[in-house]
Amino acid sequence: MTEWISAEEALTRLRVRPQTLYAYVSRGRVRAEADPLEPRRSRYRASDVAALTDRKARGRKAADVAVSAIAWGEPVLSSAITTVRDGRLYYRGQDAVALAESATLEEVARLLRGGQGAPPDQPRNPPPGATAALRAFGAFAAHAAVDAPTEGRSQAQLADEAARLLDLMAAAVAGREGAVPREEDEGPIHARLGRAWRAPRDGWDQIRRALVLLADHELNASTFAARVAASTGASLAASVLAGLAALSGPYHGHMAERVEAFAIDVERSGLAKALARTSRANDAGVGAPGFGHALYPDGDPRAEALLATIRTPPALLRLKAAVEAETGHKANVDFALVALRQSLDLPAEAPFALFAVARTAGWLAHAMEQVAGGRLIRPRARYVGVEPGV
Repeated sequence: MTEWISAEEALTRLRVRPQTLYAYVSRGRVRAEADPLEPRRSRYRASDVAALTDRKARGRKAADVAVSAIAWGEPVLSSAITTVRDGRLYYRGQDAVALAESATLEEVARLLRGGQGAPPDQPRNPPPGATAALRAFGAFAAHAAVDAPTEGRSQAQLADEAARLLDLMAAAVAGREGAVPREEDEGPIHARLGRAWRAPRDGWDQIRRALVLLADHELNASTFAARVAASTGASLAASVLAGLAALSGPYHGHMAERVEAFAIDVERSGLAKALARTSRANDAGVGAPGFGHALYPDGDPRAEALLATIRTPPALLRLKAAVEAETGHKANVDFALVALRQSLDLPAEAPFALFAVARTAGWLAHAMEQVAGGRLIRPRARYVGVEPGV
């Protein structure tokens, strides 16, 4: 539940005059709303006040700002692709949840690329592999080793290549084999995945929605990795490979597996013990797996949009109600992906695979934007080791 505080409390915490608090509100730094108990008075979002208080305590030293930017802090680069604002996700100014009502991943990928790039006439053939991850890593490692660098190439050329690479990721995840295209290779990406996973036909639209909602998420870890690679002039395939490597971590693309393990632990041991174990093992700053999100204090709109279309299994519904009541944190998109997987009886790797295919659209758009900017991403380290010469 979002915590709201009175004007008096906000002024005390910030140690400012009323005029300064009103200025913060007018600049969008502190959100305010009418107090439901006293409509003539305003109340203020506590998390915004806390962020400002922390910023003032740190001061504006460049080193402190840089350190805080690494973990959900200050923006570190400019982008016209995606933003999270007032609890909503926007792709090029369009609400992602609204786009998920009808758009395909291919359409959203083109939007993210700035309206350029045509999909290939025939899908590419990825290398063989027992899992989606093996096929995806194999396909993009092979391309990264030989594809041309991005330097000196036009955005139109890069957009066409990006469209082909997105199709390659879809083919790798779906497990296409053989040189001759088959019926399974035809149609939009969500249909190809639905057929490959033998999902019921009425579940294909849920796969489409998930792909659209996962297509990009501003400057997350894997996207930043992709942009760093792109900033060196590396090929688009190399940028996707960098993003895929970051996505493979347990606190990113494999988070759904942690959600499923947590759900099993709750069923066996009860919520209190499972939460206690999660807290002790928590080295990544996350709470109960599948719940809460730093960018969405009022709830992840991607999860809400996806869960509204899913027949969530009863065990997961019980888990959702219990965790939300106990912690105040709402289910996020990782929980929704688990609900989607279980409801459609998809393979265990499906959440990661959906992330990989969908986020490839975002990685490629960000790589193109980074290339267009022409700047190398090369931050400095804040050295805290033994003083040289001592």
